[in-house]
Amino acid sequence: MRLATVQLELLSLLMTVAIAGVGCVHTQAPERKIYVISEDSVGIGGSGTYDCDAEFKQCMKRCWDNRYPWPHNKKQGAWYYERCEQDCNREYNECEKEKEKEEAERRNKLTFSRMDEAIDWPRNHKAEVALGTVVVVAGVAFIITTGGSGALILAPLAL
Repeated sequence: MRLATVQLELLSLLMTVAIAGVGCVHTQAPERKIYVISEDSVGIGGSGTYDCDAEFKQCMKRCWDNRYPWPHNKKQGAWYYERCEQDCNREYNECEKEKEKEEAERRNKLTFSRMDEAIDWPRNHKAEVALGTVVVVAGVAFIITTGGSGALILAPLAL
């Protein structure tokens, strides 16, 4: 009777280890290999982001240039300059909020359940992603980078 109990405990232990080793197999994780997004990296990054500092400078110039006929200089027009700063700072803060919102949306967009979606999205939205962007596919992290030939690729984050 003692031998049967030990065998049953051993069998139970082996089944627990086997089940834990197999894990959840509902979704298949992508292979940890390099995927080509496109043959070249032309158009990656850039026009998809705001330059709030440049917009602030343009706003200040536009506001100051509209001061006709008075004041003629900054010393005379301290009150007007402060008004321009307040208005342009408000626009700057709105720009920064928009950038943060866009960044959060972009992070959410770069989580996929299938590899073909993860390859198609950056291919069709090159201006919105930058080199070094992390893409999560079915729980596996990849990074957007360029290969030796200049091709845009999706490589596993850790090999």
